[in-house]
Amino acid sequence: MNKKYLGVMIVGILMICAVVGYSYSPDNTVVAAETNDDTKLVVGFDAEFPPYGYKNDKGEYVGFDLDLAQEVCKRNGWTLVKQPIDWDAKDSELNSGTIDCIWNGFTINGRENDYLWSEPYIDNKQVFVVKKDSGINSFESLSGKTVETQKDSSALAALEGDQKALAGTFATLTQVADYNTAFMDLESGACDAIALDKGVAQYQISQKGSDKYIMLEKELSSEQYGIGFKKGNEQLKNQVQKTLNEMYADGTVAKIAENYKDYGVPGSLINQTANK
Repeated sequence: MNKKYLGVMIVGILMICAVVGYSYSPDNTVVAAETNDDTKLVVGFDAEFPPYGYKNDKGEYVGFDLDLAQEVCKRNGWTLVKQPIDWDAKDSELNSGTIDCIWNGFTINGRENDYLWSEPYIDNKQVFVVKKDSGINSFESLSGKTVETQKDSSALAALEGDQKALAGTFATLTQVADYNTAFMDLESGACDAIALDKGVAQYQISQKGSDKYIMLEKELSSEQYGIGFKKGNEQLKNQVQKTLNEMYADGTVAKIAENYKDYGVPGSLINQTANK
């Protein structure tokens, strides 16, 4: 067969697949594409951001935020679709309608006008993690050190904002794709410290050992977490918020948080029903 004709045929097949809602998996198997509709809640999350959203040893997506989302879906008769996303692409995912919301330790502060927000539900802090035997025990001792943080993270925002002077004392401030990479770099000595969310830090230390890593006592910054919806999607936001308030009132949120108490989640919860 003429190679040019064969190429035209392949392009045509791919175009047909796109139209009828099929896509190719990494092994070139044709699979049905996920569609979004009113019976589903498609939650976009960073799959490497424990304890809020991550993959466990069984290969399942779990986490505090995903557990909350699952209960919200159960009470509304929706199917939860856990959609891991590239954090850098979260805005395009939301604006295109591929996901309904961003629910994954998502910081409100500094983004107040960029999304339609739920009420805040977590008070969070930013901290530094270092090797226990590093001799680093204060902000001052970070001077001349190599520090890593995640791209588009709250820690990065702090170090480029209110804590810019502190970042200026570092030898380098490097952005990485995820905190698993950062901890591998810390372990190998490629970096001296990691700036990250306190909950993530507590989780990583619990998994890797408090005999190896510590958090600096002084906190870098503080923030609040919320659920980010596309602007104009008040109906969905209001229904999710109403359900969450009911979950606070009947103790369900506190019960779910207990499963993550080793990561400081219960102590950082904001009870939205307290002032209602």
